[in-house]
Amino acid sequence: MSKTAVITARLDEETLQSLDALAESQERTRAWLVAKAVKRYVKEETEFRAFLKEGEDAIDRGDYFTQEQMEEWVQARGRTADAA
Repeated sequence: MSKTAVITARLDEETLQSLDALAESQERTRAWLVAKAVKRYVKEETEFRAFLKEGEDAIDRGDYFTQEQMEEWVQARGRTADAA
C-alpha cells in the first residue's frame, strides 16, 4: 500500500468551481485531480531543471558556441541553401 499525505491549498472561487466541474465531468474527486496536477507539475519542473543543469554543466565544460560562432553557422547554412 502506498503512503500518501494530506496537503492544503488555497484556491480562488473561480478556480475551485472549475476544478469541481472538471472533477464531476470526469467522475473523479477534487483530491484525485489535484494529486494528478501536482504530480504532473513536479515531473515537468524536475525535468526542466535537469535540462537547465545539463546546459549549465556544458557551459562549465566549455562545450558551447558563442553568439558570433552561431551567426557564422547560420550564415554558412544560408549560403549552402542558396547554392542548392
